[in-house]
Amino acid sequence: MARWIAGLDGCRGAWAGVLIDLDDPARWRCARFARVADLLDGPEAPVIAGIDVPIGLPDRVLGGGRSADRAARAFLGPGRSSVFPVPPRPAVQAASYDEAKALSRTHSEPPFAPSIQCWNILRYVREVDGLLRERPSLRARLHEVHPEVAFFRLNGERPLAAGKKGPARAAGLAERRSLLAIAGLPEALILSEPPPKVAADDHLDAMAALVVARDLALGRAEPLPKAIERDSYGLPIVIWAPARPRA
Repeated sequence: MARWIAGLDGCRGAWAGVLIDLDDPARWRCARFARVADLLDGPEAPVIAGIDVPIGLPDRVLGGGRSADRAARAFLGPGRSSVFPVPPRPAVQAASYDEAKALSRTHSEPPFAPSIQCWNILRYVREVDGLLRERPSLRARLHEVHPEVAFFRLNGERPLAAGKKGPARAAGLAERRSLLAIAGLPEALILSEPPPKVAADDHLDAMAALVVARDLALGRAEPLPKAIERDSYGLPIVIWAPARPRA
C-alpha cells in the first residue's frame, strides 16, 4: 500500500504542491492546488505534508515573535533570516490592513505592525488556521516548515551562495536543486517543470517542504524550538527542520 507524503508552498493565490510515494520514490506528482484541503483530500491522501505557512497563532505576541520564529532566526544566524514575525491571532483575522496593524500593536509587546508583504500572505495563514481548527484530525498530517531553514540545514548549516530571485536567480535555483539531490529526491522530480502558474522557486520550495515531510514521517525531523508551545486552540507553534545530511 502506498504511503504518500507532500510538500506545499504558497504561490499567487494558490499552492504549489509536490507529492511522492515514500515506499516507491519513482512515483511522484506535482500540481497547483486551489486549497490545502484539495491536496489532503486528494487521491493520494498524504499521511504527512510539510507546508510553508505559520501554524499556531498566539493571542498575544511577546518579545519579537512566536517562539518558533525566534528559534528559526537563531538557527539561521543574525542578519541572514527572512523569517517574518507572525502577528497575533486578532491581527491575522482582521478584515483590513489598517485594522491588522492596529490590532497587532495592541496585542504585541513590544508593539509591532505587520508589513504590507506580511498582510498579503495572511490569507494563506487564515486558510490553514481555519482548516486545522475545523478539522482537528488533520493536525497529525499537516506541519509547518520553512524552506530557508530546510535549505540551510541541507547545506551543512551554511548560508547558500546565491538567492532564488534577482540577478543570481539561475545560480540560486541550481544550488537548491543540488541540495535537493543530496537530500535524496529523485532527479526526475528535481528537474521537473513547475506546474502552470507556479514559479520555479515556489516549485523548489515545495520540494524542500517535501524533504521535511519525509523526515517527519521517518521520525528524524527536528523541531524549532525543542520545547513546543501550543496556542489557545491547541495548535503547535513549531517549525520543523530536516535531518542533518549523512556524511
